[in-house]
Amino acid sequence: MSLTPFRVPIVPELRKSTILSLIAKGLRIEERDLYTPRLIKIEAGVVERAEGSAQVQLGKTQVLVGVKVDVGTPFKDTPDEGVIAVNAEFVPIASPMFEPGPPDENAIELARVIDRSLRESNAVDRKSLVIIPGQKVWVVHVDIYVLNYDGNLFDASMLATMAALIDTRLPDYEELETGEIRLKEEKKTPLQINKIVTTVNIAKIGDYLIVDPNLDEETVADTKLIVAYDHEGNVVGIQKSGAGSMTREEILKAIDIGSKAARVYFKSLEEALGERLPVKIG
Repeated sequence: MSLTPFRVPIVPELRKSTILSLIAKGLRIEERDLYTPRLIKIEAGVVERAEGSAQVQLGKTQVLVGVKVDVGTPFKDTPDEGVIAVNAEFVPIASPMFEPGPPDENAIELARVIDRSLRESNAVDRKSLVIIPGQKVWVVHVDIYVLNYDGNLFDASMLATMAALIDTRLPDYEELETGEIRLKEEKKTPLQINKIVTTVNIAKIGDYLIVDPNLDEETVADTKLIVAYDHEGNVVGIQKSGAGSMTREEILKAIDIGSKAARVYFKSLEEALGERLPVKIG
């Protein structure tokens, strides 16, 4: 008696055959080509009590990011830098696959990719977050909430994070005689942004590479490469996700494909934020 391997469910394999037949013709379910992201909607300043916030819709995937800041102590190895902490939460109403409880490995991976993309690119000027060198710094909490899941949380979350950080205003404060920092209600000082960064999720399905996979495409993908770019076109981070592999040639092709999609994302940020952008997108 033959057994169907549990790692290759029948439904995804049938779905993969259909998706591959379309991709071979240069087509996809949403009637877009292989290298074009889905429709993007970005709205900043959607949470009144947050220091910064943004909501992004990428196709049907919807992500909300809120930024809160408080005063804390710097890490011992970086006493002259503030702290950025990224957390991701998969809200159960977003998908039947999401369950209540602590973050699973997927939420942790998402948060790490966003955190690393910001950190490695020095997107936020962490030195500007110092209040008292070696003692008091701003701690910037970036909280990602997945509201609806239809694939590619990486790009949607990175866009929402970047828009929320640009929207962020630090509270005014005063130092008391006791050395304590008292925050005021006014929020006037923009977060200092050095670079605008976005990720591009490139999925490999069979022998093909596609940009911004939807949920069906992610389900049958052999692997994914998430490439982070800054607004000057530099690659500032790469993360492979999934068990499959890519050849050197496929990785180089993915980076080239992703750079074109990144320009679409940067244009969307520019259209949504206008003059609020801290740097000029070339």
